[in-house]
Amino acid sequence: MSQFFPRRFLVSAAAFFLALSVWTIAPVAHAFNNPDLLPEIQTPIIDLAKALTDIEEEDLAKSLYAFEAETGWKLRVLTQYDRTPGLAVKSYWGLDKKSVLLVADPRGGNLLNFNVGDALYPLLPRTFWVELQTRYGNQFFVRENGEDRSIIESLESIQG
Repeated sequence: MSQFFPRRFLVSAAAFFLALSVWTIAPVAHAFNNPDLLPEIQTPIIDLAKALTDIEEEDLAKSLYAFEAETGWKLRVLTQYDRTPGLAVKSYWGLDKKSVLLVADPRGGNLLNFNVGDALYPLLPRTFWVELQTRYGNQFFVRENGEDRSIIESLESIQG
């Protein structure tokens, strides 16, 4: 019995140091707040994943600006894959209670994620955003229609 204690202790210590060494050599996540990825010219769409064609991006930008001028609600789009500006978009776009940020990232199970300002919930409850995400962001819709249509049609649903 006394021989098992030193062996268990050594195995536990080795496992601890192995876990610690893996943790210490892990690369630093630089993309958490990376304003270098933001464009110089103010635009409502940052398409880092190149999900939209130039024509789609131009038409969508016009639509988003018109919607904002008409309603005062700010809709913004960020597509990302490997690189992301992270939290830097909040100050770049001046996101507030009357803002919706659509983040399109194909790495997860669902393409679409929405960051919604608090002032929108009385008009469009949380169930609306969940339904929007599951309808247009699921892998079947994206496979059949493409990432671009997923983004555009979800924004059209918000605009009414």
